[in-house]
Amino acid sequence: MSSAPSQDFHSLGASVIELLQQRGDDEAAIDEARRRLAPLHASEVADLLESLPPAQRLSVWRLLDAAITGEVLLESSEEVRGQLIRESTPERLAAAMALVDVDKLADLYDELPAPVIDAVIGAMQAQRRRALETLRRFPEDSAGGLMDQDAIVVRSDVTLEVVQRYLRWLRRQQGGLPELTDTLMVVDTQGRYAGALSLADVVSLEPRRSVATTMRRDIAGIPATMPAHKVARIFRDRDLISAAVVDDDGHLLGRITVDDMVDVMQDEADHALLAPAGLDEEHDIFAPVLRSAPRRTIWLGVNLLNAFIAAWVIGRFGAAIEQMVALAVLMPVVASMGGVAGNQTLTLVTRGIALDQVGRANARRLLGKEIGVALVSGLFWALVVGAVALAWFGSTSLGLVFGAAILLNIVNGTVAGTLVPLGLSRLGVDPALAGGVLLTALTDVVGFASFLALAMAFVV
Repeated sequence: MSSAPSQDFHSLGASVIELLQQRGDDEAAIDEARRRLAPLHASEVADLLESLPPAQRLSVWRLLDAAITGEVLLESSEEVRGQLIRESTPERLAAAMALVDVDKLADLYDELPAPVIDAVIGAMQAQRRRALETLRRFPEDSAGGLMDQDAIVVRSDVTLEVVQRYLRWLRRQQGGLPELTDTLMVVDTQGRYAGALSLADVVSLEPRRSVATTMRRDIAGIPATMPAHKVARIFRDRDLISAAVVDDDGHLLGRITVDDMVDVMQDEADHALLAPAGLDEEHDIFAPVLRSAPRRTIWLGVNLLNAFIAAWVIGRFGAAIEQMVALAVLMPVVASMGGVAGNQTLTLVTRGIALDQVGRANARRLLGKEIGVALVSGLFWALVVGAVALAWFGSTSLGLVFGAAILLNIVNGTVAGTLVPLGLSRLGVDPALAGGVLLTALTDVVGFASFLALAMAFVV
């Protein structure tokens, strides 16, 4: 990454926009704007573009040199990237794509206009074209879709001295070694992955030692079809910098590096934050109103449906509420306690599913444990709120009913918080996206219904 600018890049971006607005047609102003943007890394430029309204965004985009535009597109969110691609000429896009690595070109392949793809592929060398075809075989969110094909490969039947000479030759040929090269990938005579050879061992051990006796055989290759989130977990658990990617027969295809995994982890964190609100990490914060509104409206509609269902349940007990106003006062407490208990369990189980810690084999045991926790905490709070209701309204029966309803809804919320994400996951639906909505509906409806039904039976 290039050195960071001395001032906050958002402030720098604002100064660039102000300069363009005041003297946009002046060549000297354009050169000065480019000079101010030059210290920014591609990821910082992408952040800057995403922070600007569309018109200003395009003004800055047009200033960028082709050498950085490809990287900026990769770092931008999907919606912003789409806008930038639509507003660029095929010639500019083709020039930018010719400068990016093959693995990154594969990530953008489906979003680029056909003429751009044809021009880029037509200008490719055969080896680069074959590499692109290999990467295109795998989904973008898989190990194969994330891998680079720049791994340094050595045979297991050579010595470290031979490896050292090979590395010096590579450096002369390519001007350096691939970034984040901490290990070399070892293959057998059939090209099957055999293990990893530490670069530190290559330069520090006796040159006459063989690769076969030096390499690590315990670092397994990652299947090309493995989902990206599982690959990220392997990197996190094993503190890897790079890892080999292999096909079904064990042949080496390429390698994955930690910088790709950082992006995956960031995407997962963004998804966990935005999904419960019905949003996604690719959303453009300055997207047009008519494009943003439908997304929000759909989610609001789902929650409105839940609210009407809860209102209908309350309406069924209207007579009881009219006779005792205290019921209307205490109802939200019942729903809230169930909702909090349910959200605690929902968050725990959803995370467990994402980390492959929860599945069919242990779901029943987890449910039993969570019910036990709910009973203990529910009994405690049932006694507390029952005493509060007794002191507040002077009714023993109301206190008992209120406490019983709290206990029931805490258990209900906990059971729902366990079963809802498990059920959604089995149906192929993201629990982080839909779990909270279903949980809220269940805790509100059951909470209101149980409290009011008990009140009608024992209090009113």
